[in-house]
Amino acid sequence: MKKIYKLNDMDYELIENYKDCFNYQLVEEKATDYFNTFDYILGDYSYDKLRLKGFCNKDNKNFKSYNDFEKYKIYLKEECAYDCGYFILKKIS
Repeated sequence: MKKIYKLNDMDYELIENYKDCFNYQLVEEKATDYFNTFDYILGDYSYDKLRLKGFCNKDNKNFKSYNDFEKYKIYLKEECAYDCGYFILKKIS
């Protein structure tokens, strides 16, 4: 069953929820309209704080190598606390 959430008048599907850490209220507070241009929002918890990062598909006009969704596992490994809880929201067109 798909889990759909609305952020900044856009719909997102929760596609991954490692360690069951997704908290809609916290994400809603942090997700500004800055994230509207991204295809994915990855949230991770480092030191009990939620951090958000936007990622894009290659066909997105805002695509850059550093926000390539295909590299999100590298981001988790290199930029996040070891084995931290994380989730991924995918924008629904």
